[in-house]
Amino acid sequence: MNKEIIENLTKEQWSEVLIEALPYFKQWVGKVVVVKYGGNAMLNEELKEAVMEDIVLLNTIGIKVVLVHGGGPEINNMLDRVGKESKFVDGLRYTDAETMEIVQMVLTGKLNKEIVGILLQKGGRAVGLSGVDSGLLRAVKTEKDLGFVGEVTHVNPEILSSLLAEDFIPVVSTVALGEQGDNSRYNINADTAAAKIAVALRAEKFVQLTNVPGVLRDVNDPSTLIKRIEKTAIGSLKATGIISSGMIPKIDCCLTALEGGVPRTHIIDGRVPHSLLIEMFSDRGIGTMIY
Repeated sequence: MNKEIIENLTKEQWSEVLIEALPYFKQWVGKVVVVKYGGNAMLNEELKEAVMEDIVLLNTIGIKVVLVHGGGPEINNMLDRVGKESKFVDGLRYTDAETMEIVQMVLTGKLNKEIVGILLQKGGRAVGLSGVDSGLLRAVKTEKDLGFVGEVTHVNPEILSSLLAEDFIPVVSTVALGEQGDNSRYNINADTAAAKIAVALRAEKFVQLTNVPGVLRDVNDPSTLIKRIEKTAIGSLKATGIISSGMIPKIDCCLTALEGGVPRTHIIDGRVPHSLLIEMFSDRGIGTMIY
């Protein structure tokens, strides 16, 4: 909901908005919600502010939010600035030791602290972490040799649980420690990491903020949005090509969360201001729910 719409709401309309939202406030207070933040919502400053306002509001009314972020475009920008040529294996970036240093610098040193700073500015209580802190994320190399790109093998949620109990907002960048205790670091896909963190925390909801409206029957027609997909229907939607290309890994992350016990998963459009609040507190919701 943008400022122009808000300013034009009548008192009666404001009342309707708040009355509609009230049951959802009660439903979610005290529950854990894991939000994966990325896409255009991370690049556009106005959208970034809106996301952070949403997170602070959720936290203020007693919803326990964990924010997990990626940072692919920022990593690409930094590699270009330092003149580091990117190498790809079957379309996937190969992360050598030098690139891994840059990944860690951008994710944990730059982006993570920028997000924490905005949350603090908006009145939130946020703490920045990486998967290295307190052994939050452990990983091994992916089966396809991509250098220091890893797959999560274990999540230790203790530090997140402690912060949530004290009403802090944990902000997690997805750099993980190796399993062998040799201090090796791995770059982790943020969607996958967020799904596994949601499972470890027994979250009530897992939300992916993306740069698409959700799952569309026709990718060129936003009006064909599928609002609800039962888990058992995913196979046939993949077979018919409705779920394809970049949507497949997003759906697979939702499946990871569902199979781990998370009741609700969502893919929502981060390009819509305050899309997180619309999803959490309105009857119509937004995006696609996989359940």
